[in-house]
Amino acid sequence: MGLLSQGSPLSWEETKRHADHVRRHGILQFLHIYHAVKDRHKDVLKWGDEVEYMLVSFDHENKRVQLVLSGEEVLETLQEKGERTNPNHPTLWRPEYGSYMIEGTPGQPYGGTMSEFNTVEDNMRKRRKEATSLLGENQALCTITSFPSSLICCRLGCPGFTLPEFKPNPLEGGASKSLFFPDEAINKHPRFSTLTRNIRHRRGEKVVINVPIFKDKNTPSPFMETFPEDEEAARASKPDHIYMDAMGFGMGNCCLQVTFQACSISEARYLYDQLATICPIVMALSAASPFYRGYVSDIDCRWGVISASVDDRTREERGLEPLKNNSYRISKSRYDSIDSYLSECGEKYNDIDLTIDKEIYEQLLQEGIDHLLAQHVAHLFIRDPLTLFEEKIHLDDANESDHFENIQSTNWQTMRFKPPPPNSDIGWRVEFRPMEVQLTDFENSAYVVFVVLLTRVILSYKLDFLIPLSKVDENMKVAQKRDAVLRGMFYFRKDICKGGNTVVDGYGKVQNTSELTTEDYTLMSIDTIINGKEGVFPGLIPILNSYLENMEVDVDTRCSILNYLKLIKKRASGELMTVARWMREFISNHPDYKRDSVITDEMNYSLILKCNQIADELCECPELLGPAFRKVKYSGSKTDPSN
Repeated sequence: MGLLSQGSPLSWEETKRHADHVRRHGILQFLHIYHAVKDRHKDVLKWGDEVEYMLVSFDHENKRVQLVLSGEEVLETLQEKGERTNPNHPTLWRPEYGSYMIEGTPGQPYGGTMSEFNTVEDNMRKRRKEATSLLGENQALCTITSFPSSLICCRLGCPGFTLPEFKPNPLEGGASKSLFFPDEAINKHPRFSTLTRNIRHRRGEKVVINVPIFKDKNTPSPFMETFPEDEEAARASKPDHIYMDAMGFGMGNCCLQVTFQACSISEARYLYDQLATICPIVMALSAASPFYRGYVSDIDCRWGVISASVDDRTREERGLEPLKNNSYRISKSRYDSIDSYLSECGEKYNDIDLTIDKEIYEQLLQEGIDHLLAQHVAHLFIRDPLTLFEEKIHLDDANESDHFENIQSTNWQTMRFKPPPPNSDIGWRVEFRPMEVQLTDFENSAYVVFVVLLTRVILSYKLDFLIPLSKVDENMKVAQKRDAVLRGMFYFRKDICKGGNTVVDGYGKVQNTSELTTEDYTLMSIDTIINGKEGVFPGLIPILNSYLENMEVDVDTRCSILNYLKLIKKRASGELMTVARWMREFISNHPDYKRDSVITDEMNYSLILKCNQIADELCECPELLGPAFRKVKYSGSKTDPSN
């Protein structure tokens, strides 16, 4: 989760005093990197995935499941047995926000050969098996985006969803002051609790998350929660919404990300822009988080939840009060969709008002940075640093980048443009960030391979998916809605072939104008975007298949890729469910469900147990994975309730 410096964290007031220093030196560090490597060209397009996991414990006797707060201990053992012993170990492990979470990546980045697509799932299996081997009896490693239930009683300050159990502490001394989420569930690395506390202090109040409740047959109308013990909560909660008040409700969720190393800075900027338009589509396809704080919500994706959970903007910056102590009105949280395209071909579609630090922008222009990159960086740097360590205030700007990364890594957008670290042989990178993590290694591999293949096709065929950025923002809102993959309509470009590159027979006309008109993009279903519709759009899967036909691919790899693409194809068409839809059906059909939007302990237990059995391939789930999905007992599961 970004920069993990060690040292003594400063309070918000102390950090605020150094904010201009961090920004000033962060820009100097960026300039050193840019001038040193702006002409760097790499021959191979490298890439890698990041999977986030939750540790859970099953109480089979009482039919209860809890999050296990042992992430730090498990991580320490994984690193000791892995990378510290063998630098070429096939897996790498890193901490995440929750003390019940860990993050796993391949030990080395994947390269440009097609055969490496056949190793992705195997590496994910290694990770799952490696971490699972360190867990206790009746404990499991789960890839679920959002833990459905913080146990209903937790609203009243009762112990609940963690093991060991801790009461939330809504008093001022705590990091989050949450009514529901105990500070003990936050990773013990000082960055995480400091982030939590400083976001709250900078904002001037607790974060506010309101998620619409799903109105079932017996759901109260209006659905209301009362918080007489907390004035902030009483003011902030809304009728017919699930109220949450802590960073942990967002950053405590799990996701799936992919990072690409481009061949050059220009290629990285091109990929950044093109993939930005794909973010809402893949987010809806990967939807996996319909439940929050023990209730059934009316959304399927975590994006808006996590955005609100780290929204450090003051009332002035949110436009609720006149500007007096702050410099800008800021339209979005630090965690949101991108605000500007970076490539020259994207400039004409930058139709969102961009708030920038004008002084930094002018400085960057004077240093030879072009307008598009300068405004991107100057926009990131309207933000304050949220954490600062006493030992990391004064740095060598020519050889360190902590101040730049301090700001960069706390702008959590759908795409991230990543300069190389100083004095390294790493190239310019982009990070694809909107995906929800899936239950199985097969699904996660499918989504990763789909996105990576798409980058290959974008670069090979010079595809152009660009539409006005305001339309991408509209797509992001649609993508989070319940069943968006089936019901949502998304703005998408009709002719994606630049200069007449024919991708699929009958598509790819030469464009005679540089301006995109409203006739060049239209509202499409995800089925049309992914699978195509005659006379409307060729479909991304047919384009990928056309690309594969022209590549030398061994039979085994081709079979794996086709199985992955089949999953994406069927999720898009509705033949297979998204994880979110499957979870909704599971709860709806549970014998204890009273059609009141409430998820009880036993329902939560049944759901997570089933998710774990599917992930360990101990049972089939044809509605999620298809009837032909293989079932292999490979994991040595420790959670069999019959034992």
